[in-house]
Amino acid sequence: MQDFTVNPWEVKGKVDYDKLIQQFGTQPITDELRERIRKDAGELHVMLRRKVFFSHRDLESVLKDYEEGKGFFLYTGRAPSLGMHIGHLIPFIFTKWLQERFKVNLYIEITDDEKFMRNPDYSLEDTRKWAYDNILDIIAVGFDPDRTFIFQDTEYIRNMYPLATKVAKKMTFSEVKATFGLDFSSNIGIIFYPALQIVPTMFEKKRCLIPAGIDQDPYWRLQRDIAESLGYFKASQIHSKFLPPLTGIEGKMSSSSPDSAIYLVDDKETVRRKVMKYAFSGGQPTVELHRKLGGNTEIDVPFQWLYYFFEEDDKRIEEIKEEYSSGKLLTGELKQILVDKLNSFLERHRENRERAKELVKDFKYEGKLAKAMWEKVHE
Repeated sequence: MQDFTVNPWEVKGKVDYDKLIQQFGTQPITDELRERIRKDAGELHVMLRRKVFFSHRDLESVLKDYEEGKGFFLYTGRAPSLGMHIGHLIPFIFTKWLQERFKVNLYIEITDDEKFMRNPDYSLEDTRKWAYDNILDIIAVGFDPDRTFIFQDTEYIRNMYPLATKVAKKMTFSEVKATFGLDFSSNIGIIFYPALQIVPTMFEKKRCLIPAGIDQDPYWRLQRDIAESLGYFKASQIHSKFLPPLTGIEGKMSSSSPDSAIYLVDDKETVRRKVMKYAFSGGQPTVELHRKLGGNTEIDVPFQWLYYFFEEDDKRIEEIKEEYSSGKLLTGELKQILVDKLNSFLERHRENRERAKELVKDFKYEGKLAKAMWEKVHE
């Protein structure tokens, strides 16, 4: 019996990623494929080296097109919320690296419509306001404004709708209902919405690569069923694991549980308090036992966060692992290492976010790619 749940709106339990690959029918990223990426990109991102990005669909085809000079493009997105946390930023950090290394266009969909339709307590005014705030955090990651187009569904629908109708006509209610667990009480906006999320995979007549959490995979299974019949490539994907919540290694970080997350607006003292109080430890109950038995890095959330991204130096992360496992490094000391890393990261991010306020127009309307997209209407 499977004791975890993964879908676009819910992640519960301790995820077995090997089983998830089998369940979703994806492919593991092998050592050979990582080496091919390294040769094409010139290096491997820390999240590839440490297998945070672990699964894919048709990644070989993307690399083949790149190697043959055909190119590809990137697409990812964000359902806006009242405040982004560290976990939300992980796919964008990796996507920025892909854009830098492969010099490709990137399309970022802000699904203010879907967020509104899925949550009865939210108004459209809410989700549109959150979209602006989230866009600032996304721009702060450091994307190339000439190669990036950030668009809100409710603003850009004029250009999306002609192709969305063609996509929608290819899908049946039964398919969408079964894929997303809808029922006859689901509002008709949510039934139509998957067509809109599929549209950006067809913004260029090249292969599309989608970096995202594996929970988003169901959308692209639908896309792959219909893309070629409309004259486009099946979407390729590269999937990440979930950054665990502070409170334990099961599930993923959630905005609905503030103590489980570090928000991008959390100040230094808030970060320290949350990590010291709530971060689940793999250490022993007493200093004496810890010195004797050591800690378990497999279940220790501060170590897992450092491993996922926040300590990029491979030599240093192995030192931390050895010292914690041997009992030389105490739980409080390990937590302090994470606190320092997080606060340094967030300080830089907030500085970038302030500068992003002057750049919104370039990414949404006036940049090279943005202008081209606003002038484009699908035939």
